[in-house]
Amino acid sequence: MFDVNEFILKKAKELGFGDVVVLGYEMDRRQVRFANNEITVAKNWHERKVELFVELEKRVAGTSITELSEENIERTLKTLLSNMKGMAPKEDYYGIAEGPFQYRDIPETFDKAIVELDEPNEYVERAINAALEEGAKRVAGVLYTDHNRLYLTTSNGVEAFDEGSGIEISVRAFIGDLESGHGTNSVRVLKKFDPESAGRKAGEIAKMAQNPEQGPEGKFDVIFDPLAFANLLSYMSFMTSAYAAEAGFSFLVNKLGQKVANEIVTIKDVGNMPNGYGTRKFDDEGVPTRETTIIENGTFKTFLLNTSMAKKYGTETTANAGLIMPHAWNIVLEPGDYSREELFSEVKRGIYITNVWYTRFQNYVAGDFSTIPRDGIFLVENGELRQIRNIRVSDNFQRILEGIKALGKESYHIHWWEVSTPVSTPYVLVEDVGITRATK
Repeated sequence: MFDVNEFILKKAKELGFGDVVVLGYEMDRRQVRFANNEITVAKNWHERKVELFVELEKRVAGTSITELSEENIERTLKTLLSNMKGMAPKEDYYGIAEGPFQYRDIPETFDKAIVELDEPNEYVERAINAALEEGAKRVAGVLYTDHNRLYLTTSNGVEAFDEGSGIEISVRAFIGDLESGHGTNSVRVLKKFDPESAGRKAGEIAKMAQNPEQGPEGKFDVIFDPLAFANLLSYMSFMTSAYAAEAGFSFLVNKLGQKVANEIVTIKDVGNMPNGYGTRKFDDEGVPTRETTIIENGTFKTFLLNTSMAKKYGTETTANAGLIMPHAWNIVLEPGDYSREELFSEVKRGIYITNVWYTRFQNYVAGDFSTIPRDGIFLVENGELRQIRNIRVSDNFQRILEGIKALGKESYHIHWWEVSTPVSTPYVLVEDVGITRATK
């Protein structure tokens, strides 16, 4: 697609645009859906598109182009030019990165075996069987395989290519109307794919969750399963963007250098993590991705930045462009030193939450939020688990981070439709979490 990129860049410069970023995508995706222990749908997609960013005398705009004929490209550029002439300049825009750059191959991000996989159905069957062996009666979910190619061309001397693959599965296991469990597995290389682990976990939780009772209300120590805490950290990743802070969607505003979490908490964004589902060689400006420490030993160290925002604040880019909105690649909560068993033994009377959804913020700047536990939920009393249901977590995001009192020693990489930014997290024990009754 570099020929398309070069045509767009050439025509954009002829029309008088300043900074231009052309990011071409070529994507092949396969989906296998299953329900009631059987495969129900198999689909394939192929997509080519261009994400375009342009600047005209400090006026900035972006658009997607899916019809890549020369006629449509020229028409789109002329429409952008006409619209931007009436826009107000963005006075705090400071440009894009100066290339070229050198890139290193990142291990375990592309596997030809995934691209050439003829029969993904066998992996679905393995996940279903693993859930049934744990006691599930019905199993449903979805498997995806991905093959992505990125072609980046900018007006500042960048021309870069990256190719990636991935395979992931999300499994829900059911026994009755109220008993369910969920497991996932997401990897970039086929040899590390473990669909049975997702099925086993879903089936195990569903079996444990039989005959739940109404849950209590009040303040409780809560053990968050990695699947549940990944949901919260995925939302937090948006709030670590400098764009979110400027737009009033972050509880981290004006807290650089301050304690925002327990000192055992270190959170990073790792754009070059081997086998990370969000890993890429470069950001949208072409800057090589890297590891960025966001919170270190409880102290907030940096927002995620692109070149323009970094220059605005007198610092260096964190290689997280988004040209409009910087964003995370793979969020990593550094693990602790507790085994899963030791973590549960710390709780005299608390709650174990295996999954959440419908996470909503009542006040982004304050960090006030609520989320609804789903699938297995358990009251923990002196190491014993009792099934409960129909509760809601109602608390504050910074207070959750400050209330973390123990971290598991094993990390789990989570990515599914409720965790759009991939997250690696251990089991997490948080003290005095607000629990209310969920609205029926």
